[in-house]
Amino acid sequence: MKFYYAPKTISVATAVMLEETGLSYEGIKVDFANQEQTSPEYLAINPKGRVPSIVTDAGILTETGAILEYLATQAPDKVTLPTDPWAAAQLRSVMYYLASTFHVNHGHLRRGHRWANEESSFRDMAAKVPETMAASARFIEENCALSPFVMGGALTPADPWLFAICTWLDGDGVDIRNTPKLAAHFDMMNARPSVAAVRKMGILD
Repeated sequence: MKFYYAPKTISVATAVMLEETGLSYEGIKVDFANQEQTSPEYLAINPKGRVPSIVTDAGILTETGAILEYLATQAPDKVTLPTDPWAAAQLRSVMYYLASTFHVNHGHLRRGHRWANEESSFRDMAAKVPETMAASARFIEENCALSPFVMGGALTPADPWLFAICTWLDGDGVDIRNTPKLAAHFDMMNARPSVAAVRKMGILD
C-alpha cells in the first residue's frame, strides 16, 4: 500500500491509523512547499490535489473518512467498526462532524481563498477561528463518550481523526485544557505507540 501525506495536515489521522492497524505501507511525502500536490503526477492519483491518498491493490482511495473506515476493515481485531446499525450511525455522525465542521473551521485560518475572494474576507474568517474551533471542541466534549475513546471503550476511526484535528488547536488559539475530557483523550492518543511512530516519521511535528 502507498500512503501519500503532508506533515501536519489531516493525513496525520491516516498515518496513526496505519500504525494502529499494523498494515504494511510505503509513506510518500507530498511536498506542499514545492506545490507537488498540483503536479500532473500527483493529480493522476488524487485529482483534488489534497492529502491523504492511499493506493491499494483494489485501487485508489481519497478522503479521510473513507480511508479510515477502509483501513479499519482490514484490521478488525485492532480497530472497531460497529456492526449494530444505530451504533454505526452514531460513529459516522461524529466522523461527518469532524469532516464538515471541525476541520472546515480550521481551514478558515489560512484557506480563506476556498470560500471568498477579498483579502478582508480572509482576515475576517481567520479572526473567527478561535471562536469556532473552541465551539467545536466543546461540542465534542459534551456529545462524545471520550471514555477513554471517542465512542467509549474501543478505538474506532474517529479517534485518530479527532487526535489529528486537536493537534491544530493550540495554533488556532484554543486551549484544549478548557475541555478536560477532550484533553484527556488527546493525551491518551498522544501516548500511544502509533503516534510515537508517526512523530518519528516527521509527519506530526
